[in-house]
Amino acid sequence: MQLCYNGKFVASDKPLLTVDNRSFRYGDGCFETMKVYQGQLLLADLHFERLIASLHILHFHIPAHFSKEYFTGLIQELCRINGVSMLARVRLTVWRAGTGLYDPVDHTPHFIIQCWELPKHIFELNNAGLRLDVYPDATKSGDKLSNIKSNNCLPYIMGALYAKQQQLSEVLLLNARGRAADTTIANIFAVQDGKIYTPPLSEGCVCGVMRKYLLQADLPFKIEERPLTISDLQDAEEIFLTNAIYGIRWVGTFRKVSYGNATGAILHELLYESIL
Repeated sequence: MQLCYNGKFVASDKPLLTVDNRSFRYGDGCFETMKVYQGQLLLADLHFERLIASLHILHFHIPAHFSKEYFTGLIQELCRINGVSMLARVRLTVWRAGTGLYDPVDHTPHFIIQCWELPKHIFELNNAGLRLDVYPDATKSGDKLSNIKSNNCLPYIMGALYAKQQQLSEVLLLNARGRAADTTIANIFAVQDGKIYTPPLSEGCVCGVMRKYLLQADLPFKIEERPLTISDLQDAEEIFLTNAIYGIRWVGTFRKVSYGNATGAILHELLYESIL
């Protein structure tokens, strides 16, 4: 297998990073997780809109050639080289070059692109509903850094470990006000009285690409941004989670409450009709 390091294709087992790497030391950077299908990068506009916005927020000096076309070309070529163009998971990781302590001395972005083959069932809606509960040991802030897919992922890592220990499918991270932010790898939506609600970015959730796509899409359901409490989720008729790899996954239980999946199933079908 090969990866792409700053625009060059190299063997994935070749040493590339040093102990001074700022992502290793401080989590100084961000990443995008994307899906390639039949050689095409899905939702490319939204992914690179978020990437450039994140680099601006993190005060990187963005090179002129850092465009959607530049990265899309590298991703497509990497998938071709590795023989996974039909269906692949792609991760683009960006970090700040140079050394320095917390105060960086160089704001140039360096990057690595990796890809892996995905199973075909990734397009299928989950048969069994996910088991969801709250991760109690970390909260998310409501500042603009909380909306970035940061290379510093400790709350999500510990949340995923907690989910495994508790035999859960996923865990919900709350913000400092005790309201829903997001889960370890997804944004959360609740269905009530024919409307769909998802927390606004000010609640501390990652600015998910699939979340943004659904908010902008012409759908037969009205989707609104609104803070969601634990009670809101327990009173909901349905809960579903979204991300760029899985699309939509429905939640079967949250704590002791069980949920249906009528709206989530319809959205799942509409979603792939519109983006594939």
